[in-house]
Amino acid sequence: MATNKKKVLVTETFSASGMAVLKERSDIETITFPNAISSPDFNTLLQQHAPVHAVALGGTPFGENELNSSGDMRVVTRIGVGFDAVDIPALNKRKIPLMTTGIANSPSVAEAALFMMLALAKRAAELDALVKENRWRDRINTIPADVLGKTVLVVGFGRIGTRTVKRCLAMEMNVLVYDPFKSAAEISAAGAEPVSDLDAALPRADFVSIHCPKSPETVGLFNATRLAKMKPTAFLINTARGGIVDEAALHAALTTGKLAGAGLDVFAQEPPPADNPLFKLNNVITAPHLAGVTREAQDRMSLQTAKNILSAFDGNPIRDNVVNKDVLG
Repeated sequence: MATNKKKVLVTETFSASGMAVLKERSDIETITFPNAISSPDFNTLLQQHAPVHAVALGGTPFGENELNSSGDMRVVTRIGVGFDAVDIPALNKRKIPLMTTGIANSPSVAEAALFMMLALAKRAAELDALVKENRWRDRINTIPADVLGKTVLVVGFGRIGTRTVKRCLAMEMNVLVYDPFKSAAEISAAGAEPVSDLDAALPRADFVSIHCPKSPETVGLFNATRLAKMKPTAFLINTARGGIVDEAALHAALTTGKLAGAGLDVFAQEPPPADNPLFKLNNVITAPHLAGVTREAQDRMSLQTAKNILSAFDGNPIRDNVVNKDVLG
């Protein structure tokens, strides 16, 4: 039977608070789907429920095929801030906005970056193993370090990078910031030192924390040449996107004493293969791309995603959250 309701497909990770906002509207029908990385089943679901007018995506790819399957897409949203799995040119051709959740998960990612810095400096995983494996006497050979007075280079001064800077300053660290799209005055005003040359800054850093988007310009940004410029006592933290760091080059640096350790929340392939050689290293800590997904962030992101969808349906998309603003006219 025909219906005038607008259909919204949301992932099963959508929080109850966000779902409640959508369900308050009598003109909206919500359908949940698994937050799968691969898209064939998602395409089938779109076809089964077409026309679909909005999607709230986790890590599910979305492009031309999905647009064709949906029939009448009005807005594509991400329950997060990254959008490298979305084909923006395909959306642009049909003047469909892509919306993200703005600052909703940035505090969570910044906390995760700082956590990884501390866990590496304090050798948390190694010390935990010493106690649990009854190797107490080995502790003198596993001495942790302070972050006090250390220099951290924050790569990217956007919503997450700015919050990471605040947290590092609170830990009494010296903070450098590299972001070619931000003014030196803006970075200095935040209490950090702006650096215009990434290669020149790397040898100064005890920690490097990556917070830039994944783009053709940043894929492989940290390759063998750049990693070789870092101190052998330095740590690299990536809570941004897989592919920004060359994983083979990172493994080589970590196993030849050219880098002290790494914290990785993201990988070139997700989920990564179980035999990824980085997983065998004691100086690497990992997480399954969850830096921005805490209980609180999930609520904030779902709520903002619901508001994004409603704003687009009501003809007034929240402009600050639209990635491809050109489609707004």
